[in-house]
Amino acid sequence: MTEKDISKKITEQEIDVLYLKIKKDAEAGGYHLNPDENFSKDLVKGLMVNQERYGYQSCPCRLSSGSIENDRDIICPCDYRDADINDFGACYCGLYVDKDIFSGLKALKPIPERRYSRNDISAEDNSSEGNNSNQAMPVAGSLKLPVWRCRVCGYLCAREDPPEVCPVCKVKKDRFERFF
Repeated sequence: MTEKDISKKITEQEIDVLYLKIKKDAEAGGYHLNPDENFSKDLVKGLMVNQERYGYQSCPCRLSSGSIENDRDIICPCDYRDADINDFGACYCGLYVDKDIFSGLKALKPIPERRYSRNDISAEDNSSEGNNSNQAMPVAGSLKLPVWRCRVCGYLCAREDPPEVCPVCKVKKDRFERFF
């Protein structure tokens, strides 16, 4: 089924339901959606198209691979949302915005792409520059429980397994990574 076919079968009512859910979750977590409701609903429709196409709601403004493992970082809300909001006032696609854009004090501007290819990330992680070896890190054997970090908002918790849902940003368990 093509994107056009998928897009045609999504109703305005379905878009409204998901939009209101995302808006409620955003507000509960201290976030704001873009005040241009039509713009936001177009992005929500893109999330729904990607859900139908790939089985997950990848960012509608990025090219998805179709592999959830490769795209986990761009499932909305993406791993880059908070950094983009902090640095530029909005996330890459403009769905989530800071209070200044939300209240109309500042205009939404283009956001540079933060996402790197998997090869770039692994090369960085293995380099001596990307490895802050002079920072004091806890010795893994000294911790009684593993520490899990939400890749979206940075929430940390020490427990056997990550929580089913992040209590801060409400993403699912698969968005956590072992921190220690």
